[in-house]
Amino acid sequence: MFSVVFPGQGSQKIGMAKEFFDKFEIVKKIFKDADDLLELPISKIIFKGPEDELNLTENTQPAIFLTSYAIFKVAQKEFGFNFDKSRFIAGHSLGEYSALCCFGALSFEETLKILKNRGKSMQDAVPTNEGSMIAVLGKDLSVIEEIVKKNNHDCYIANDNSPQQVVISGLKKNIDLFSQDLNKLKIKNIKLSVSAPFHCKLMKKATENMRDKIMNLNFNKINKPLISNFSAKPSMSGSEIKDLLVSQIEGRVRWLESIEFMITEGTKNFIEIGPGKVLSGLIKRINKNANIKSLNSEEDIKELNSYV
Repeated sequence: MFSVVFPGQGSQKIGMAKEFFDKFEIVKKIFKDADDLLELPISKIIFKGPEDELNLTENTQPAIFLTSYAIFKVAQKEFGFNFDKSRFIAGHSLGEYSALCCFGALSFEETLKILKNRGKSMQDAVPTNEGSMIAVLGKDLSVIEEIVKKNNHDCYIANDNSPQQVVISGLKKNIDLFSQDLNKLKIKNIKLSVSAPFHCKLMKKATENMRDKIMNLNFNKINKPLISNFSAKPSMSGSEIKDLLVSQIEGRVRWLESIEFMITEGTKNFIEIGPGKVLSGLIKRINKNANIKSLNSEEDIKELNSYV
């Protein structure tokens, strides 16, 4: 039994999906349609950069979705892989939208536009350079929660990614103090290259701006349970998923719990669809016996049927 997962911000790199673009007409059309819909040369930004433009959240989010969607369509249409055999779908933050679109709940057009809006809203929620995020390595969630509570620097747990990786959000001045505290405790932490402090209450303005936009999305029936970042539980209800997508903006990404749930429910193999192998690495740390296949090349797709 396999489940399908889609990456989020931080997986982007210049040139992603270029191999697929060069070889498959379906990908050329997808990228041209995206340029036209966004009235922005998003394909040029993806393939040529510059990097700081790709890393702008309002560009990163549609760009990662576009890459994931293109790879999914190549696997499905060009190689005939049957994703309907999957048990669950999930995505890390913006990856939830990729999952919903690829599995028919949202149209390509709406997904692209909502992610452009979502990215800009999250980027603008806190003034530029005032927010920050760090990844804390080598300690589990309970240890980090206790340090956050004790040190009281107004920092927030944004992502519970794996048993050894927790991500913290906050204003830069508070994150710097928290990082100093961690260094004193000899706990490794790494500053992330992000433009805002995601998945915490500092995203309140983004939630307010996105609520109506999300609620007005046209949801089709979804035929696979989505494991929500916010609840770490399955949902197939359009109205419920909309509520979860709103809550997700300020809410913690419960990735560890989500993967553990899927494994408990029988998932033995995972397919990661999108740029890079970030989720594959996290899943392996969550359960060393899990099998993960990342789709980053035509060769990866050719191997799919023997994998599952």
